[in-house]
Amino acid sequence: MDDDAPVYELFVRGRELLRAGDHAGAIELLEQARDLDPEKGSIRETLGLAYLRASRLVDAEAEVTVALDLAPNDAYCYYLLGRAQQGLGFMALARGSFKMAHWLDPRSDEYRRALERLPAA
Repeated sequence: MDDDAPVYELFVRGRELLRAGDHAGAIELLEQARDLDPEKGSIRETLGLAYLRASRLVDAEAEVTVALDLAPNDAYCYYLLGRAQQGLGFMALARGSFKMAHWLDPRSDEYRRALERLPAA
């Protein structure tokens, strides 16, 4: 059996629970996966999304920040970070994160709209 199998299984099951709307269950499994493999950006990104959906914005911001440290060119991570920052009321930071997401993936209408929906600076 592959040493990464338990981590991968936790990640896949956590992602499935997240898609099904079970944020608490997803967080539990994804936290276990993160604790077993803290250097895996995909786990941290998905856990950040789960925290966002559970309205745990401080946790989401922290987790996505680590994911960006691991993968600094991940447009989706910048988008998630912007959403967390926006929810926390940090509009200038959110604007910067959404701009970075849009710069990294200019074809994304979602990133452009997120930037446009922010109140004027």
